[in-house]
Amino acid sequence: MDQIRITGGVALQGDITISGAKNAALPLMASCLLTDKPLTLSNVPHLADITTMASLLVHLGVLLTVDGTTGDNGEKGRTLMLTASGAISTLAPYDIVRKMRASVVVLGPLLARFGEAKVSLPGGCAIGLRPINYHLDAFAQMGASISLEDGYVLAKAPSEGLYGADITFPSVSVGATENVLMAATLANGVTTLRNAAMEPEINDLIDCLCAMGAQISGRGSDALVVTGVDSLTAADHSVLPDRIEAGTYAIAAAITGGKLVLHKAPVQEMGSTLQALQDAGVVCDYNEEQKTLSVYQSGAIKAVNIITRPHPDFPTDMQAQFTALMCLSDGECSVTETIFENRFMHIPELQRMGTDIAIDGKTITVTGVPKLHSAEVMATDLRASVSLVLAALAAEGETIINRVYHIDRGYERIEEKLRACGAKIERVRAAL
Repeated sequence: MDQIRITGGVALQGDITISGAKNAALPLMASCLLTDKPLTLSNVPHLADITTMASLLVHLGVLLTVDGTTGDNGEKGRTLMLTASGAISTLAPYDIVRKMRASVVVLGPLLARFGEAKVSLPGGCAIGLRPINYHLDAFAQMGASISLEDGYVLAKAPSEGLYGADITFPSVSVGATENVLMAATLANGVTTLRNAAMEPEINDLIDCLCAMGAQISGRGSDALVVTGVDSLTAADHSVLPDRIEAGTYAIAAAITGGKLVLHKAPVQEMGSTLQALQDAGVVCDYNEEQKTLSVYQSGAIKAVNIITRPHPDFPTDMQAQFTALMCLSDGECSVTETIFENRFMHIPELQRMGTDIAIDGKTITVTGVPKLHSAEVMATDLRASVSLVLAALAAEGETIINRVYHIDRGYERIEEKLRACGAKIERVRAAL
């Protein structure tokens, strides 16, 4: 099993190009199941989760071709062409779906286009239960019969297909919004989604679906109206840049006392993250002409209270990284997690590095310390793993991070990008 070893204390300096967003690419890939025409996706990141989704789609019968190219600044990009024509299976098996929760988004497209689907209950990071009942309840409102059998969801549409419905989600769910939105594009009549997620990745999916011929209004709001069409067609779409990766590298600049220039950072989608960083004394200077975000720390890191909430508020996927920054703040702050019930698993590992953090239910209290020290730590999920990388970059001595396969799910070539900016970081095989 791989480890990441980091010798901290280096102020990062350099340029980093932000990759395509994993959280956007996964449902975009699944949307290929809505049509028998080719869907071409560019700016797709090379990540473990992308590979898992590709494997699932190929298993279902999708023809997939990959074009790896080199773009500006020597950055590697990938273009996927996905064609769901011919014999398509409607069975998404456990051995693939268990690896990644986002695999469940194939349910809506399969059900809408083929009238049935058998999809394993999903797996993924152990940061909370995240049940899929919102997905299933919505499909039932659209006329589908739903049952659970031996760990699988069995869904069957009426003979005439799904029909439009007025659906109100009990609470905001990104996955349910994506799944039901895709299904609604081929449903009979009009579907209204209320209390829908407003994340930028939802808007990216809407843009792609509309390019495929879908009729969707309400983009950017929590009320989406979808008028079903008979079929969708071919489209080309570029995956939007990853706001979470951009926020992570912005914190890397601040926590090390360095300066990074981020290319392709989607600043329009990063409002709450950038505001929290600026409140902490981090300079975030966007150059509109060059489309670059320059980030550096100005003076002491200020303590800032944050509460995670659905977009446009502070994202849960930035909570662990911002907590790492607050560990070196000049003061005391609170971090409250309202999205997932088990997303403080990085705290015991950060405590091993000399942090002062107290946990009380959904809230932690972080008292800044003058410095962090090295330790051997263990990653528990995707964002927890990168928070340990950030802390290690700032710590004295050599830190060893175990179980780093988590980080490969969401960060493309992280060692290479950080090493190019001066970080002393390497991936090694752990001794048996």
